[in-house]
Formats: sequence, C-alpha cells, structure tokens
Amino acid sequence: MTSTTTSIPVFAPEFVFGTATAAYQIEGAAQEGGRGPSIWDTYSHTPGATEYGDTGDVACDHYHRWPEDVQILRDLGVDSYRLSISWPRVQPGGAGAFNEEGIAFYRTLLDALRAAGIEPVVTLYHWDLPQELEDAGGWTNRDTAYAFAEYARRMAQELGERVEVWTTLNEPWCSAYLGYASGVHAPGRTDPAAALAAVHHLNLAHGLAVRAIREVLPQARCSVTLNLHVIQPEDPTSAEDRDAVRQIDGVANRAFTGPMLEGAYPADLLADTAAVSDWSFVLDGDVELIHQPLDNLGVNYYSTTMVRRSSAADDTSENAGHRASSTSPWVGADRVSFVQEPGPYTAMGWNIKPSGLTWLLTDLAARYPDLPLYVTENGAAFDDVVTQETGADGEVVAAVHDPLRVAYLHDHIAAVADAIAAGADVRGYYAWSLLDNFEWGWGYARRFGLVRVDYDTLERTWKDSARWYRNLVATRRLPGVDEVGDARL
Repeated sequence: MTSTTTSIPVFAPEFVFGTATAAYQIEGAAQEGGRGPSIWDTYSHTPGATEYGDTGDVACDHYHRWPEDVQILRDLGVDSYRLSISWPRVQPGGAGAFNEEGIAFYRTLLDALRAAGIEPVVTLYHWDLPQELEDAGGWTNRDTAYAFAEYARRMAQELGERVEVWTTLNEPWCSAYLGYASGVHAPGRTDPAAALAAVHHLNLAHGLAVRAIREVLPQARCSVTLNLHVIQPEDPTSAEDRDAVRQIDGVANRAFTGPMLEGAYPADLLADTAAVSDWSFVLDGDVELIHQPLDNLGVNYYSTTMVRRSSAADDTSENAGHRASSTSPWVGADRVSFVQEPGPYTAMGWNIKPSGLTWLLTDLAARYPDLPLYVTENGAAFDDVVTQETGADGEVVAAVHDPLRVAYLHDHIAAVADAIAAGADVRGYYAWSLLDNFEWGWGYARRFGLVRVDYDTLERTWKDSARWYRNLVATRRLPGVDEVGDARL
C-alpha cells in the first residue's frame, strides 16, 4: 500500500477491514437460553453504578436480531467481524457444566458469518466474568485463570475451524484497574493490591488459554488485544515529567507486554508498586506460562495521555478519561498528575490525536518486529442527531449525518496508512463499533456505532459513517470525508 502527505492512501487487497462488538454490550437476553449472571449484570443493577441506571438486559437485542446484524455486516462488505463470547452464556457458573444452548448460539452465528464471506475473530473475554467466579474472588483468585483456560479449551473444541483468530483477552488493563482499583467498572472494587493480583491472573489466564487452544487446534491463530496507552510528558525537557511517563507506562502497558511479549515483569514496575504489593502471587514458572508465542497483537486506540510529576500534596486521583472515582486506577503512581490535552474531544471527553496511533504502531513494530499488528478497536462517540429526509422518489428515510465521526475515522485510518508506509507490519483495522450499544459505566449515553440503534424500538439506521466505511472497504482507497453516498442505501 502507499501513503504520503500528497497522495491518497490505497490499501492492499489482503489488508483486513472489519468492525467489532462485545457480547454484553449488544446481546441482551440476559436471562434467556441458559445464560448465567455476569459481574456486569450485578454491577449495572447496582444503584448509581451506571449512567441513568442503564443495564445490558436488552442492549441491542442481538441475541434475537443477529440475522439482521449479519446482513448489515454483509452489506458493509467488511472482510472480518470481531465479536466476543459471553462466558456465562456458554458456562453459566464459570466452572462446571457447559450450556449447550449457549454454545449452539455462537456456532450458528459463526456459520452465518462464514456463509456471508466474513472471517470471525473471537474474543474469549470482554469483561463479563461469571458472577460465581467473582464470588470466589474473581481475578484476584488464581483459580479463575485455570477456569478460563478450561473455558477456552472447550470453545476450541466446540467452535474449532469456524474461528479465524482466537483473542484471549480484551483490554486487561480495564478489567484489572477499572474493575478492582478505581471501581468504575465491574466488579466495582477499590483495592489497589487486588488490582495488581488481577493483573497477574489475567496475564496467567492469557498464557494458559493460548496453550489450551493450541492443544486442541495446533494450527490456531492466537492473539491478545491491549489498550496500550500513548503517554507524553507535559514538559519534555523535565526529567521528572519523563519519569512520570515511565511510571505510568509500567502500570498501563509494560505490566502486560512485559510478561506476555518479553517473558518478564519490569523491575521498575515491581519497585514502583512495592508499597502496595509484594507480588507474591507470581509463582515459579508463571511467567513462562504467560509468555506464549502469538500470531498477532491486537491494538485498541482512542486517544493519548499526558502526565507530569506532582508533589505529594497534589490530588492525583484523576481517572484520565474514565468515570470519576475517589480511588485512582494508577496503582502506585501517587505522585503523577494527568494533564488535560488540547482538543478537539469526543463525547467521551477524549482528545482526538491521530498521530498518536501512527506513533504507537511504529513503536510496537520497532519493539516487536516479528509480530504482526491489527488495530482491533478505533472509533469515536459523538452526539448523533436523527433527521427525516425525503429522497428523489418521495420516500421518507431516517438519516444520521455524523461528519465528526467520518472525519475521525478518515484521519485515524490515514494514520494507519502512515504507519505502514513507515514500515510497520499492520494487517488490519476494525472500526468500533458496528452498533450503538451499552457503553459500560456510561450506559446508553454514549454512541460509538456506525449504525444507530433506537433503544425504544431497536431499529437499526445506517449513519453516514457506515456508508463512508463501506466505500472504503469496497475501493481499498481512503475516501474523502465528503464521499458518503446516498442516505437511502
């Protein structure tokens, strides 16, 4: 492919364009088909935990409307679809008996995707831990990692060659730190030491799951998806601010890339968090189990982070883009403050900086030159407006003109092209998200979808961004921001 500042990027035919969703965010049917409760069922039903008390009980009702959603994917023309399996739908307790009805749902869905010419990328864990496992300690409990490996093994046995790529975990940073330190995600705990134990047991679960999948499917392609933070110092000339970057990089990024990709926890991370934990939960042989060969690395990117070294008297409990909490997710970083970067911003309050994605991809390519990269999530929430418009034939159609989202996608996909032109082995891009959905702690107040969902009627409406993305996929050429197409299509 080619990309320069003076030419329009053109992507190779083998470059994968897709879109992504997660089970709890879209499926609904929370108490149907033998599904058990997850930590997100419990958390979202806790008063005050989510915006407006929203829950994923119905969400987009994908469980019943999946044929319509597969048709949308077919009409978009995407090469691939990244979905997640609800662990409590296929194994309600997280251990013990599996639910054949839940497994059959995913088998049918994967077959339909294959029949539509769409390659499925399956994420095994997108944050919906079975509640029974949380009751036994959740990710602070080592046994959860082994339960996850057995779940992964059974999915490999049941779904087999239907799956193109097996992704173990999505964004373990969120599961560990937002779930167990700041408490703004399920299970809503605020214990920094527990968060570090969760970091390790998520890492261990990843390694054990990759090993289990390959024991069943020796040729399986395995991956993990990380939301790696692009961190900058407020003052690049300040040694103190640069050290703050190092510290946050350890907690945010190297806590996962170290054991997963390099075979060791960073010594500075252990030192920075020594006052919180002695890391005695790391047993002999664990890091070797975690450090499994991978076929690719999934990268989720939305914004950048700026930090500075602060005095002990500063308030450093800011959540840097997440819902407010009195407890910081940045374990051990008591003297780091987060600096608001210049706009523009999305509806999430996240800054828009496409060059950060180029930097991240090229940096990863330099660090891990033999590991192919995929952008597994990238997108933006904006406040969409639905209008009624009359076409040339007199037909009245609903329309969502979302130029800010189109511009966001355009600029970030151009940033991917720049990374490839610089030598990064980036092989695919997945837009987040196919549908407006349950946005975790923000409930239904934030819309990321290419396709709008009316939460009263569950009607799907293509936004301009969906038509723009279809144009990109069909032509392999980056369309201009005004190349949207007919709203009736």
